Amino acid sequence: MKKIFKHIKGDRVIWAIVAILAILSFIPVYSASTNLVYVVGKGSTFGHLVKHVLLLFMGFGIIYGVHKIPYKYFSGGSVLMIPIVIALLVVTLSQGTTIAGANASRWIKIPFVGVGFQTSTLAGLVIMVYVARYLAKNKDKVILFKESLFKLWLPVGLILVLILPANFSTTAIIFTMVLLLAFIGGYPIKYLGGIIGIGLIGLMFFILVAKAFPGAMPNRVNTWESRISGIFNPEETEKYQVEKAKIAIATGGITGKGPGKSVQKNFLPQSSSDFIYAIIIEETGLVGGILVIAFYIWLLLRIVMVARKANTVFAMLLVIGVGIPIVFQAMINMAVAVNLFPVTGQTLPLISSGGTSIWMTCFALGIVLSVSASKDETEETILDDNPLDILQETYKNDVN
Repeated sequence: MKKIFKHIKGDRVIWAIVAILAILSFIPVYSASTNLVYVVGKGSTFGHLVKHVLLLFMGFGIIYGVHKIPYKYFSGGSVLMIPIVIALLVVTLSQGTTIAGANASRWIKIPFVGVGFQTSTLAGLVIMVYVARYLAKNKDKVILFKESLFKLWLPVGLILVLILPANFSTTAIIFTMVLLLAFIGGYPIKYLGGIIGIGLIGLMFFILVAKAFPGAMPNRVNTWESRISGIFNPEETEKYQVEKAKIAIATGGITGKGPGKSVQKNFLPQSSSDFIYAIIIEETGLVGGILVIAFYIWLLLRIVMVARKANTVFAMLLVIGVGIPIVFQAMINMAVAVNLFPVTGQTLPLISSGGTSIWMTCFALGIVLSVSASKDETEETILDDNPLDILQETYKNDVN
C-alpha cells in the first residue's frame, strides 16, 4: 500500500475528497438509472452503474497521468490546443440536428469507439489555461486594451461564439470564470467593463441575427433561446423537471427515504445527471444534501490553499482557472435542483453520470495536483540538501 501512495503526489486531501465524492456517486447513479431503464428503455440499472464506475476509473487514470506532467507544459499546450478546439467546435456545429436520433448540437462521436464527447467542456478547460498563461506572461507589463483584444480576447471570444448557439449556459459560465480569473490576475478593471459591454453587444447582435434568419440553425437557436426565455417564462418541460425535483427534495425530510428508495427518480428527467442532487436529498435527506455541499466547499478551500502556496504566478492562476469552475459548476447544479437558478443542463462534477464531464473534471483536478506536486518536490529538495552545503554556499555568496 505504501508503494502505491509513494507514486501519488500532490495534495492528499484533494485526492481523498475526489475519491469520497466518486464513491458517494455509486448509489444515487445506480438508483437514478431506473429512469433510463424503465422510462427511456436503455440498458439495465447494473449496466449503467458499471459504466459509471468504469468512467470514474478512467477519470482517476487521467488524474494520475496529468498530475505527473510538470504544470509548466500546460502553458504551451493551451496555445497548441486553441486551433484544435476551434476545429472541434466547428465540426460540432456543422454535423446537423441529430445523430442516430440523438441531439448532436453539443456532441461529437469519437471514431471507432462510439462514445459521445462534449466539445464545449474541453474548450472551457483550454480557455482557462490560455487566459492564465496570458496574464502570467504580462504580470509585469502595462496591459494595453488594443493589444489584449487580439492576443487574449479574440481567441476567447471566437470559442465562446462557437459554443453559444447550442449551449448558452456553458458560454455564460465560461465567460464569468474568465472575467473572474482576469480580475484576480490583475487585468485592468476599466478594461473588464469594456469586455463585458462588448460581450453583451455581441449577444444582442447574435439574437438579432438568429431572429432574422431562424432557419440557419433552428435546433440550436431554439435551445439557447429557450434557456434565456426560461428565466422569465419557463417551458412546460422545465416546469415539470423543477416540480418533480421540488417534490423529491420536500419528501426527503431530514434523513431521507433511504438509499435506492427514491420515488421521483421514475418521473424526473435527467435524474442521473442534471438533477441527481434532488435524488440524493430524497434518499439521504437534508443531512446528505449538506454533506455533499460540505465536500465541495472543502475542495474549494484546498484548491485555494494550493493556489496560495504556488511557486509562480502562472501556477497560482492555473489552479484558480481550472479548479474554481469545478466548484462553481457544482453550486449551479445544486442551485438548479432546489429551484434557486434556472435550468442550465450542468452536471454535478464527479457525481453525475456522463463521460465527458467526469474526464474533463479529472483533467482539471490533475492540473491542480500537478501544481501541488511541484510544490512538494521543491520542499523535498530543500529538506534533502545537506545543511553544511547550504551554509557553505551562503558563505560563498556573502564573500562574493
